[in-house]
Amino acid sequence: MNLNLSKTIAFVLLTCSLQPGAAMAQANESAKPWVLWHWIKGGVSKPGITADLEAMKSAGIGGAYLLSIKDVPNPPLFNRSVRQLTPQWWDMVTFAMQEAGRLNLKLGMHVSDGFALAGGPWITPELSMQKVVSTQLNIKGETDEKIKLQQPETLEDYYKDIAVYAYPSAEGAGISTQTVIPEITTSNAADASGLIRPGNTKNFGSNEACWIQYAFKQPFTTRTIRISTGSNNYQAQRLEIQVSDDGKNFRSVGRLEPPRHGWQDTDADVTHSIVPVTARYYRFVYDKKGSEPGSEDLDAAKWKPSLKLRNLELSAEARINQFEGKAGLVWRISKASTKETLEDHLCVPIDKIINLSDKIKADGSLDWKAPKGNWTILRIGHTSTGHKNATAGAGMGLECDKFNPAAVKLQFDSWYGAALKHGGPEIASKVLNELFVDSWECGSQNWSPLFAAEFKKRRGYDLMPYLPAMVGIPLGSAELSEAFLHDVRKTIAELVADQFYYTLSSLTKEKGVTFAAENVAPTMLSDGLLHYKNVDMPMGEFWLNSPTHDKLNDMLDAVSGAHIYGKNIIQAEAFTTIRMDWNEHPGNMKTLQDRNYALGINKLVYHVFAHNPWLDQKPGMTLDGIGLYFQRDQTWWKPGKAWVDYATRCQALLQQGKPVADVAVFIGEELPSRSVLPDRLVNLLPGLFGAEVVAAEAKRLANTGEPLRQKPAGVTHSANMADPEDWVNPLRGYAYDSFNPDVLLDASVKDGRVVFASGASYAVLVIPGKMLLNPNYQYMSKEVAAKLNELAKAGASLVLGERPKFQLGMPKTGSDQDFETLLTELWDGNFKTAGQGQQQLSLKTLGKGRIIKGAYQAESFDLIGLERDLLVMEGNGDYAKKVAYTHRIAADKEFYFVANQENKERLLEFSFRTAGKIPELYDAVTNETIALKAWKTEAGRTRMQLKLAPNASTFVIFKDRAATTASATGKNWKEQQLVNMVNGSWKVRFDPAYGGPEKPVTFAALSDWSKHPDSLIRYYSGSAEYSNNFKVKKQAGQQYLLDLGTVGCIAEVRVNGISCGVVWTAPYQADITAALKNGDNVLDITVTNTWANRIIGDQRLPEDRRITKTNAPYRLEGKPLNEAGLLGPVRLFKQLSNN
Repeated sequence: MNLNLSKTIAFVLLTCSLQPGAAMAQANESAKPWVLWHWIKGGVSKPGITADLEAMKSAGIGGAYLLSIKDVPNPPLFNRSVRQLTPQWWDMVTFAMQEAGRLNLKLGMHVSDGFALAGGPWITPELSMQKVVSTQLNIKGETDEKIKLQQPETLEDYYKDIAVYAYPSAEGAGISTQTVIPEITTSNAADASGLIRPGNTKNFGSNEACWIQYAFKQPFTTRTIRISTGSNNYQAQRLEIQVSDDGKNFRSVGRLEPPRHGWQDTDADVTHSIVPVTARYYRFVYDKKGSEPGSEDLDAAKWKPSLKLRNLELSAEARINQFEGKAGLVWRISKASTKETLEDHLCVPIDKIINLSDKIKADGSLDWKAPKGNWTILRIGHTSTGHKNATAGAGMGLECDKFNPAAVKLQFDSWYGAALKHGGPEIASKVLNELFVDSWECGSQNWSPLFAAEFKKRRGYDLMPYLPAMVGIPLGSAELSEAFLHDVRKTIAELVADQFYYTLSSLTKEKGVTFAAENVAPTMLSDGLLHYKNVDMPMGEFWLNSPTHDKLNDMLDAVSGAHIYGKNIIQAEAFTTIRMDWNEHPGNMKTLQDRNYALGINKLVYHVFAHNPWLDQKPGMTLDGIGLYFQRDQTWWKPGKAWVDYATRCQALLQQGKPVADVAVFIGEELPSRSVLPDRLVNLLPGLFGAEVVAAEAKRLANTGEPLRQKPAGVTHSANMADPEDWVNPLRGYAYDSFNPDVLLDASVKDGRVVFASGASYAVLVIPGKMLLNPNYQYMSKEVAAKLNELAKAGASLVLGERPKFQLGMPKTGSDQDFETLLTELWDGNFKTAGQGQQQLSLKTLGKGRIIKGAYQAESFDLIGLERDLLVMEGNGDYAKKVAYTHRIAADKEFYFVANQENKERLLEFSFRTAGKIPELYDAVTNETIALKAWKTEAGRTRMQLKLAPNASTFVIFKDRAATTASATGKNWKEQQLVNMVNGSWKVRFDPAYGGPEKPVTFAALSDWSKHPDSLIRYYSGSAEYSNNFKVKKQAGQQYLLDLGTVGCIAEVRVNGISCGVVWTAPYQADITAALKNGDNVLDITVTNTWANRIIGDQRLPEDRRITKTNAPYRLEGKPLNEAGLLGPVRLFKQLSNN
């Protein structure tokens, strides 16, 4: 699509004025990046602590989150290891505080030992995370037989009864493949007999298409299919069901549908409710064709398709469809049960249920005689989930009850509070000033001794009559059962935010420290945005070269949560990687960093700085080869400060003012919930994405052929996953946030914008209908419908997806005409066609507002008076892809951060939705401000051309009021003219301590170290100094740039002994004007590569001759050496006038 800015754009005379950092505010401490400082397996030393902290200080790091990871192994990695919680360990923690104080660094600590999540040995089973468990007994009434109920699942030797119920047995009760044994055969002749065996631990698996057949002697009615896998397995949840009466002629009766799920999905089976079917033969057919490509909320589908099964149980008894997730046992999202799968007569009438809780004895015997008929007795209780802070060491223990403030306080006091006490009030209050909660990795919980009371307080009714639904028993009707379980999930989601995060927030405020936290989803049932309400610094995470683990939702949850709740600093656990390849350097990480700045984060927390207890072992300690190697023994640590400085400068600006986002997208009322991914909006907003993206997305989702890829090497996964780099600036000039019901219900309208209580405001609300995380889009609460109606009448603009049909909540007697009226006012009525051709819209007014219904086909919101915030065009008039941006408005200025996400130079035309102010550029790499004059104000927009180097970024800052608009021509950049080449031989000094040659080596021409015939150079990792001489006739007032050409990987330039800076990203140029002399000049360039080549080379040597020592596993077998050194050509340029 050609989206011309205008037919002609006149550019004005430019004189670029470069000033050091004129546009950049003073970088305060909050702008400095932090690190995750992991103390690994007890390997801690005071000299190492000092060296670590001094290295952080020298690199410009502001502080560190101290996390101790795992216990001391046998044998220990470090001879003088110390275990967590011992006096020696607390002494190390106190010493770290003292050293940090000496260096004016700040520290934070995690809420527990390890990083997942909040537990310890002080948490007893009674105070641990709890879950609902049950057993069922079917009996005949009017007998004298003693009734003894089996105790439900018991973990950590802890179990408490909640209630015992009896009710007339439903149709099919007690009939399953455990009581009616079928003959089991398979198409591949593999043994599948264990699939009906309780507690089976042997997997049935297949990498190829196959079927499993159950043959019954008599027709068997199936209403429920329970699948157990023992591990995340997508294919087991999408088997096709075929049935036959004769074993020869089979017909398909449907396919199982997997729930949406996260990566930690093994805590519960999946019980599928199906349309009842009766047959003698059942086949369960596995074929990978038609598989989804996998995503953050369909995690198991990411991996190479294969079938793994432990149990496949058929039952004649009805169950609520996929109740395990709906009851909060695990993070899952499923379609609601319907009358087709769960007819009313299969549901237990509530008025027929007898509460026998006072009849059960301690040994499980029941003092009750059943009346005539068939009865089902249900024993429901709670036990510990058994989850522990699994990455901990001696501080490992059960996870605290997240619904119990007393348990949360005990956890806080026993770990973080203990650290404050050991540090002492003087040092701790000045140094240990942050509490950190990492991403949730300890499963879900759905019970607590406080849960019933909290439920009644929040939902307004007693849950006890409905409790059987929490173990899958359908009550009354499908509608009633689903409504109750939604109330259960809503209560759980509120308790996570109110009892866990709010309690920690209160405790940190009492101590005067700041509270930072990462994501809850997709492991704990939650509203994925709500907990950020109680956090000072929301935090997400992004991964490097790890597409299976890089979860864009983690970033969007944190960014949206921060924006809608008014939190300014948004942190990111940055550059986490699943497999350390040792080839990472600032230049190949910049685009990832910039893309996440554009998403909205404004403070990096590098993952990971592993504490190295040794001073003489390099690379030394790592997090078992996970994470970016970002620590003092990194080869490029010292020159890498230039990269940290870039982050600090960017963050100093990005923490100013407020973000500008035009669009707010409703995450819906389904629970659990998360922010809305951009790919999930393509169907509702196709015009904004453009036809090319719409077509590409359809092709991706088709997943034809189920293609695979490896990234990183050895990690095989779906090639059609939605990669974050493919969704840069997805709405093409409109930024969006996601919002939840919590902020919606307090929203108002001002000047046509919807304003949340935090002050965040949006021009358009998007209310999607059917989405993958909102399969029950037919339901909406009356409160939400009323609020949308109110906002529209007050002047809001709404884009509506599919119309809801049912009121969310417990069924009410009679019809709710008010609710239907609200829906009618929003979705029905006199809609008119607006727009032309394929960009037509269905639009109407409601009060002062506007409603757009259905797919938004227009390529902008111009029709409702909202122009793009930023429009970027190629020179040929096409929309420019791969340009990331964010926009913020501060008291004294507004600015856009724009980043070229392509590894090539680009000449682009920019149109900004602002006028009346003078634009200037700020380059955070060089810390230079460029005063621009080649710009034009037109129709409320400011337009200009910019030339961006490969992977380059810049801030476009609008500040001082413009007196006039200019109308001459010029360029917004200076061309360069070659002065001379730096040719001839180079003397190169390698470091023998890093395995380099003892004496300087002469390079007749610049070349790649990895191709050098000398193995000491070929496998060298570290720094080497290149020396040469050149002559120049220096002209007064002229600026000179030294272009290094190709660099592997980072270089510091010195001319005549004067440092001219570190070059680490394109265009790989250093300004040498100040150091340059007329005539002869001495040039020294120190080039540093990564550890990869040395580690590969060391594998050829016996251990006693190796340079490198590390606990990271070796994964570079068969990989080529990395390009290294100064490859050039090295050229001297002078800047030309841009007149």
